[in-house]
Amino acid sequence: MARVHIPALLREATGGAEWVEAGGATVRDVVADLESRYPDLCGRLLKGTAVAIDGEICAMGLAERVEPDSEVQFVSAIAGGNG
Repeated sequence: MARVHIPALLREATGGAEWVEAGGATVRDVVADLESRYPDLCGRLLKGTAVAIDGEICAMGLAERVEPDSEVQFVSAIAGGNG
């Protein structure tokens, strides 16, 4: 199962756990697994976040493959400005 980092603002939904394990072959599957076990996460994990797998931002979004030994992080999206 992948190791998933839970952002600080969402940890109340996981009983305070910073890291949890989730199964799935894609980011979509991992999110579905987490939401089924932690209903308070429903619709909140992907809101305003990007997903990183093993330190790399996912280019394919929810379709990105997740290996059983992967580390998944939900990273706050940073808005760009007028340079």
